[in-house]
Parts: sequence; structure tokens; C-alpha cells
Amino acid sequence: MPIHHHPTPEDVHDSAEELRTALKDNGITLPSLGVDLPGFAGSYAVPLVALGNCNAVTARRLAEVLRKAAAR
Repeated sequence: MPIHHHPTPEDVHDSAEELRTALKDNGITLPSLGVDLPGFAGSYAVPLVALGNCNAVTARRLAEVLRKAAAR
């Protein structure tokens, strides 16, 4: 779902969950995927989704899925 306003904490959480589900549907898990809490610290800050760390196998799988999607 597109966000056309300054993202709320709920928007950021929902976005992270949508991404988690889409990745899972493609056999990919990013263990540290979540909301970047420091992004809510300042009035000028833009809340972020933290993609987190992954191993080389997961990074290559993610790249493969993205390449296939881009080729469509």
C-alpha cells in the first residue's frame, strides 16, 4: 500500500511486515528486518525500515529474485 504522507510508526511497521512476507514468499529471510527505532528520535527524522544483516547465501538469493523480477 502506497504511503502518501509522512510515515507513521504503524506505516513503517506495516511496510516492514509486507517486505518480510514478500521475502518469505520467495524463500528469503532477513533475520534483522524490522523498524529502525532511532529513525523516530527527531522531529526531522524520517522513519526507516532496517533491512538488517544477512549471510552471503541469502544476499545472493535476494539478488537472484530481484533480477528475475526486473526481467519481467
